[in-house]
Amino acid sequence: MCLGIPGKIIEIDQSIGVRMAKIDFGGVIREACIEAIPDAKIGDYTIIHAGFALNILSEEEALDSLSILQEIADLNQELYP
Repeated sequence: MCLGIPGKIIEIDQSIGVRMAKIDFGGVIREACIEAIPDAKIGDYTIIHAGFALNILSEEEALDSLSILQEIADLNQELYP
């Protein structure tokens, strides 16, 4: 199973000829290719999978997804301490 994680675009760079962005995953910053979402801008939320942005999300959608992922992690901790 693959899992795309929502993150917030905090910086965009095209210096290597491809649109790349720094994505904030709750304090963890990673680079991802945003070539597939040409309308992306700083402050947008996006789903990242394997280093590539798949689509743009509203802030509400992103925060809902992150909340559900946190609930799953919490439940996993309860079941398997």
